[in-house]
Amino acid sequence: METSLGKNKQETGIFQKKMKVKRRKDSWHLYLMLLPAVIIIGTFSYGPMFGLVMAFQDYKPYLGIRGSEWIGLENFKYLFEYPQSREVIWNTLRFAFMKLFFSTLVTISFALLINELRVKWIRYPVQTMVFLPHFLSWVVLGGIFKEMLTPGTGIVNQFIERLGFESIFFLGENSWFVATVVATDVWKGFGYGSILYLASMAGINPALYEAAEMDGAGRWKKMWYVTIPELIPVIMLVTTINLAFMMSGDFDQIFNLYSPLVYEKGDIIDTFVYRVGLIDLNYGFAAAVGFFKSIVGTIMIITAFTVFTKLSGRKAR
Repeated sequence: METSLGKNKQETGIFQKKMKVKRRKDSWHLYLMLLPAVIIIGTFSYGPMFGLVMAFQDYKPYLGIRGSEWIGLENFKYLFEYPQSREVIWNTLRFAFMKLFFSTLVTISFALLINELRVKWIRYPVQTMVFLPHFLSWVVLGGIFKEMLTPGTGIVNQFIERLGFESIFFLGENSWFVATVVATDVWKGFGYGSILYLASMAGINPALYEAAEMDGAGRWKKMWYVTIPELIPVIMLVTTINLAFMMSGDFDQIFNLYSPLVYEKGDIIDTFVYRVGLIDLNYGFAAAVGFFKSIVGTIMIITAFTVFTKLSGRKAR
């Protein structure tokens, strides 16, 4: 009896191994489809990481990485002693937190508003209209905003002047530039960002709303006590993911909107690296700044993910 059971188990194990091998052979076309993505990520994401060694060198292009002098942490020391470094780091963090806060607030508010709309001929056109800016590049939007916000001739300033107020130099005054960058970023992304929240709302158990109605809740209370609590895990997850990109600062937007007039409040790490690395040809220092940004970004995403898993009571997989 024991011999027969052992033989059956052995045959079952062999059969399972054969099935695994067969499934792998049958899935070769799926691995082939994955290959371009692996090559692109390896080439453009992991390949350039070898260039980080320039952060520890006095890099000279004509000598290359092998011939350039190794200077240890001198570039990092210079980073913290450089007069503009603290200002640039602060600007990056300020933009990141302001964009994250206002973008999340507006996106969730819009998704709740759309979810409550019952008139379809209004709901779908509005959704389509607010999705469109996401698909426009900052090169295009930068030109449009410069024309619209120009003092004197821009349509926005003409409207302000007709109301009896003075014209505002939105892209040339430090205080207005920060608000303009945050507002335009929120405008561009809140429609597309609301898709995830709308999908989450569609998945909420209808029994929760029926129970709320049994307790006498109206539409406002159902939204407050059912919809928003059900969205909290999604909000925390999206916020955690966005924290990973906080130090990036959206180079395209700042580069297409800023000018030397607003460097004090508008210069971020990416634009600073661009000027120092590619214009001033200080490659080693630029690499050190980029390395520092990556380390801070990694710490922030790990911290945020740890906090998220503890608050939500879920374990990381």
